[in-house]
Amino acid sequence: MSEAEFSIIDSLESVDPAQWQAIAGDNPTLAYAFLHALHETRCASAHTGWTPRYLVMHRDGALAAAMPLYLKDHSRGEYVFDHAWADAFHRNGLPYYPKLLSAVPFTPVTGGRLLARTSEDRALLARAALQVARQLETSSLHILFPDERDREALQAAGFMLREGVQFHWDNPGYADFDAFLASFKMEKRKKIRQDRRRVQEAGITFEHLAGRAITPEVLRFFYGCYVSTYQAHFSKPYLSLKFFERLLDQVPDSLMIVLAKRGEQPVAVALNLVGGNIMYGRYWGTQEFVSGLHFETCYVQSIEYCIQHGIARFEGGAQGEHKMSRGLVPTPTWSAHWIADERFADAIADFLAQETAAMNQYIDELGEHVPFKPTDA
Repeated sequence: MSEAEFSIIDSLESVDPAQWQAIAGDNPTLAYAFLHALHETRCASAHTGWTPRYLVMHRDGALAAAMPLYLKDHSRGEYVFDHAWADAFHRNGLPYYPKLLSAVPFTPVTGGRLLARTSEDRALLARAALQVARQLETSSLHILFPDERDREALQAAGFMLREGVQFHWDNPGYADFDAFLASFKMEKRKKIRQDRRRVQEAGITFEHLAGRAITPEVLRFFYGCYVSTYQAHFSKPYLSLKFFERLLDQVPDSLMIVLAKRGEQPVAVALNLVGGNIMYGRYWGTQEFVSGLHFETCYVQSIEYCIQHGIARFEGGAQGEHKMSRGLVPTPTWSAHWIADERFADAIADFLAQETAAMNQYIDELGEHVPFKPTDA
């Protein structure tokens, strides 16, 4: 095997899209078009505090491995919270920012971060990332939502692991939505049917739009709802309409929209990403309040779509014990961390040991409240 050559790039323009896809796989959030669109539309850029510093590895001039890396001067848009760590650094007169981060910006989706074909190359990439963090004199290096293969490589390289939780739905092969409901305890099944009936009685119907069936008009309606969701929480959206237009133009098959309508008038919308036999719930918004509409649009309709199309998993996004009543169950997620200062590294290691024990207990307690019949739990 020829020797690996590492370099840092600040744009994907110099990377061949086909070579990138060969190592990125079928996760839509790792697609060349998705990541490049984040940068080209300046959603993830130095201007917004996400300065690309991608680590790439070549052999014989061809891309062999890569790692999405960013220099960060804040912790926004990450969904793994380290504000207490930053405060501890500042209280002791030490800078926490800039830090080095491997993640898909604004996207709490588990996937590859050490993009490589072999375990040996993943190990090389993990060690090289540590060297980059030292060379850039950053306080720390954080890898968010790595998959299982990456976790193993990162832990072997000396990273500390941190456990979190999301709520996911797995499809064992339901024949239809009624078969899915039949797996619920009676009172939980009754509640879903009542909520669906309320939405129907409000005159709401639904369309499932995938790929080229999503028109520019529907996308603009979605974006208006997306913005209003942030405004309702007194914040600004991370992503621009241009970003979503790029996705619709370049990778339409990665998009699926649930559109709620009253007659011909759109009322609410959810946008999902699809790839690798998984659907990822990402964004939602509405123009009016209808009891049960959020659950129906974001979760129930998406699960029904997955059953109809044989999709194996629906990941409901960050946070939300409320998702359990719709059949999404607690699922561990992970992040990996390296801290340059050994004193803080030891303190954070102690904290993570306690936090992991508490998180495991929390997940076990949640597992006692899944909505399924005991034989299906």
